[in-house]
Amino acid sequence: MQGYESSTYGDHMTDHDAIGWPAAKDEDAAVGFLVDVAKPGHALELGVGTGRVALPLAERGVRVTGIDASPVMLQQMADKPGSAQVRAVEGDFAEAAVEGTFDLVYAVQHTFFLLRDQETQIRCFQNVAARLAPGGAFVLQLFVPDPHRLIQPQASDALHVALDQVVLRVSKFDRVTQTVNRQYVAITEGGTKLYPMVFRYAWPTELDLMARLAGLRLEGRWDGWSRAPFTAEGGYVVVYRKPAEAV
Repeated sequence: MQGYESSTYGDHMTDHDAIGWPAAKDEDAAVGFLVDVAKPGHALELGVGTGRVALPLAERGVRVTGIDASPVMLQQMADKPGSAQVRAVEGDFAEAAVEGTFDLVYAVQHTFFLLRDQETQIRCFQNVAARLAPGGAFVLQLFVPDPHRLIQPQASDALHVALDQVVLRVSKFDRVTQTVNRQYVAITEGGTKLYPMVFRYAWPTELDLMARLAGLRLEGRWDGWSRAPFTAEGGYVVVYRKPAEAV
């Protein structure tokens, strides 16, 4: 998508509640899972956004650093109560360019897929591994791609239809690069607003290989934060672990 930058998604999505697309309400479950993994330690969130998970995680005693390319989202986090507990860093989370080592690095709500090509995703795994302390964990909340949606080169569907608003999702799929160019189109009596998104999906086995190349080991994959058995349908949570000792 021409003109799309690493900060574009965040800069446009800060008011997504206005289009009837609220963020997932799974903070409690996510924080409980992450606290158990971090014990309690030092954590780095990739694509921290407005601090939806980072702030309650910090309240549980975890030292949290959050990196995001969108200054608009980081400002929204700074305006929230308790934001002083989270160290905010503006930058490309693929580089994980922050000082120190971490017991936990994590990305929620499919944020990892916002890295738009395979090389960048591989580089992110390598940079995360370099930042993890021995025995540290890399936790990702992702989704298994639906092959039925990828049969056609493009798709459009209505997400919300009301008396005063229509929200459309328009997507173009590149099955070779595994890239999706997408616009959420909100139409109201006051006008039209666009919410662009470009992402690259990856299959679970591909992610496992990226982890191995970075020196991380698959610890487990579950259907969600509750550690329900993995079914390969919809969203899931995966944990990759850095060996406690060099091998």
